[in-house]
Formats: sequence, C-alpha cells, structure tokens
Amino acid sequence: MDRIIGIDYGRARVGVAQSDPLGIFASPLETVPAAKIIEYLQNYSLKETISKFVVGYPLNLDGSHASAAPDVDAFLKKLTGAFPTVDVALEDERFTSVLAHRAMIDGGMKKSERRDKNSVDKISAAIILQAYLDKKK
Repeated sequence: MDRIIGIDYGRARVGVAQSDPLGIFASPLETVPAAKIIEYLQNYSLKETISKFVVGYPLNLDGSHASAAPDVDAFLKKLTGAFPTVDVALEDERFTSVLAHRAMIDGGMKKSERRDKNSVDKISAAIILQAYLDKKK
C-alpha cells in the first residue's frame, strides 16, 4: 500500500510521520538524526511504497522564508536526488512545535516525556502531514 511521508526537517533531528494506506490519517513514526534521514527513508521504501513526501517548510509570520529555510532547501535537493520519482509537497510548519506540545499535554504525557525533543519532532511531522491530508480531502 502507498504511504505519504511527513517530514519535519531540522539540522540535528528529523521527525518522520506516515499516512495510513488510504491517506486519511497521519501518525508519528520516528525521529532520525539528520545525517541519516536519506538512508532511513531508503530503508523504509524497501518495506512500503512511498507515494509522496510532505515536507514542513519554515516560514515567518509574514509568510517570508524563515532562517531555517536554506537548510530545508538543501535537504529537498538531497531528497529529490535520492527519490527522483516521488512527488514532494511543501507544507507550512509554523506553530507545529507548539501544537505538538499541546497534543502531548492533551494526551496525558508526563512532563519528563514532553521534554524529549524526539517526541516533539515526530509529532510535529504528523501535524504537518495531517494538515496536508486534511487540505487534500
């Protein structure tokens, strides 16, 4: 079954989420060191068919590119080089970390668990992917 992969790219860590086979729901998958993300996605693609990548794109409140945008642009070149046949969509990632923290609180996560940046990154990836899936409906 085809999966859509959500990505919250960061210099140190990358949050990854996946859609269900029908492309309705997003769920957090993993947080991967940035240096290993392409390898991780290649291994993932051996088990599941990836139909699209949805990458969170950093924007300022006024819609201009945030300071992290060049890092994401460099990652996008690597991603499209490694997966030339897979479409890539960009999704506004403003406030995803805030929403991820809120989701963890609402979900009853303990304070010590909420401090784990790995959890924040993969939940942020799921929020990015879910926003894309919701717009697609």
